[in-house]
Amino acid sequence: MDRTDFAASLATDGFAEIVTIERPADGALDIHTHPFEAKALVLAGELTIRCGTTEQRYQAGQIFHLAAYEPHAETYGPQGVTYLVGRK
Repeated sequence: MDRTDFAASLATDGFAEIVTIERPADGALDIHTHPFEAKALVLAGELTIRCGTTEQRYQAGQIFHLAAYEPHAETYGPQGVTYLVGRK
């Protein structure tokens, strides 16, 4: 799925806020939550999301989805990561 199609899909699904996020190479965020549901398409690079004891790596072209207030941690690959995310 490309950026334009994904943004259209987000809008159809009620994600009113759509932003592009860039994170630095080899960066990380400790366990945190967001007060919104998030659905994102990785545009470049990679990230790993850890929820509890489960880790999932996402690369360009893959989609991840987090529920509002879902505790998670993030780590970013050697090129960092850029993703398009919808929030609701």
